[in-house]
Amino acid sequence: MAFGNDGGDLAQSAAMKMSEIGERTKQLGTKFKDPERQRRIILVIVCVALLLDNMLYMVIVPIIPDYLAELQSEADHASFNARVINAGNSSNHTIFKATKGNFDLQIGVLFASKAILQLLVNPLTGTFIDRVGYDLPLFIGLIIMFFSTCLFAFADNYVALFAARSLQGLGSAFADTSGIAMIADKYTEEAERSRALGIALAFISFGSLVAPPFGGILYEFCGKRVPFIVLACICFTDSMLCLTVLKPFSRGERENMPVGTPIYKLMIDPYIAVVAGALTTCNIPLAFLEPTIANWMEETMHSSQWEIGLAWLPAFFPHVLGVYITVKLAAKYPHLQWFYGALGMVIIGASSCTVPACKTFGQLMGPLCGICFGIALVDTALLPTLAFLVDVRHVSVYGSVYALADISYCVAYALGPVVAGQIVHDLGFIQLNLGMGLANVLYAPALLLLKNVCQMKPSNSERGMLLEEGATGLYDTIKTQERERKRKGLSNVVDENGIDTYSEEESFGGELEYA
Repeated sequence: MAFGNDGGDLAQSAAMKMSEIGERTKQLGTKFKDPERQRRIILVIVCVALLLDNMLYMVIVPIIPDYLAELQSEADHASFNARVINAGNSSNHTIFKATKGNFDLQIGVLFASKAILQLLVNPLTGTFIDRVGYDLPLFIGLIIMFFSTCLFAFADNYVALFAARSLQGLGSAFADTSGIAMIADKYTEEAERSRALGIALAFISFGSLVAPPFGGILYEFCGKRVPFIVLACICFTDSMLCLTVLKPFSRGERENMPVGTPIYKLMIDPYIAVVAGALTTCNIPLAFLEPTIANWMEETMHSSQWEIGLAWLPAFFPHVLGVYITVKLAAKYPHLQWFYGALGMVIIGASSCTVPACKTFGQLMGPLCGICFGIALVDTALLPTLAFLVDVRHVSVYGSVYALADISYCVAYALGPVVAGQIVHDLGFIQLNLGMGLANVLYAPALLLLKNVCQMKPSNSERGMLLEEGATGLYDTIKTQERERKRKGLSNVVDENGIDTYSEEESFGGELEYA
């Protein structure tokens, strides 16, 4: 009898615990459904994805050249006896120079392959994102980046490294574009959107600047595989979080999405074209200095390897400061976004021109910090402007416009590793910096075209003109009803039974209610 009572108590206790677990799960699900909390979780997922992509982009800087040099040394050692037999001393010297030149070209092509593939794929991914939504492409991008990182970890030849780098470009084309577009879609108020995009830019900057010392230290003490395995684990965790929270295979959100503006129409929009040109121009100094400044520091300053590795790290702090200042100013003076971008380009131009004049490592920190501060001003001011231009001139679907922004970045970073070294060889490091600085200063006045953008109204948008012709679906019907209520001075009121009623907004001191 006692045994039966004990069994009943255990069953009752287990049932109570299961009930508590179910209740907590339900509460957790309710919290995830809260719009504000969900927006924060989405922002975290996107920021981690951007951090990973930029860390993977830059973590190879201290690793791959040294690793490829080891592979090259092993190959040279294997064929050394044959070379000695078949060639004299002068021929050996010629062979070494040719091998050295070929080695530099291989590194340049490897570094540029990510941006080149991303540049080619982005027009397609932008259209794909507009068709299927933002969550599924983000998940696809994270999965591709995970496999790319694993391939980096276990690659043991140049072909495998090239495949891993190119695969990363494919993943970035999905993850970066859909992530930024998702932020613009979830944060519709201009001040909130600027703040959220500013946070994302801070993660991009942190990933780019902390990755070289992170990779260099782990490579030195733990070997080539460890940095990539750590990044792969973080990428896998972020992809699982994306799968759990965003539910990318659910079709509910995609069915109600409007049809986005094709990317070729966005490219011929003069306002968007000016912004895209500014994003490319302002990133050229950073993209062209990254592959060339190390040799210049060795030749002119006799810098050590740790100084070269840490050259860009202090620039993280002015970049974050630039993001913070621009977000605060944009919230207070939103009509001056164009001015913040133009000011940033002037700062970039002046800083780029002063780089060749630096004689010590400490002096070099000033111009590099100035370049990153200016880039922060331009990016933080103009990325939200792209979303606003789409809102008021096109359809409020952001995949293609941020694919266009990603293309603008990729143009600079695809050309940098391949072209910058040749320019330095033919013209000189001083001429390279003066040219980049002059290009930024001369482009800054073009942003005057954006001066009156803030005065544009959504009613002039292409989407608004389409809706004037009548509703063609559920989304259009809802939007048309909202426009009609606003035109008549009616607003939604939910009564105590949860039923929508309409009330006339206060006008001329009177208020009428309609049941």
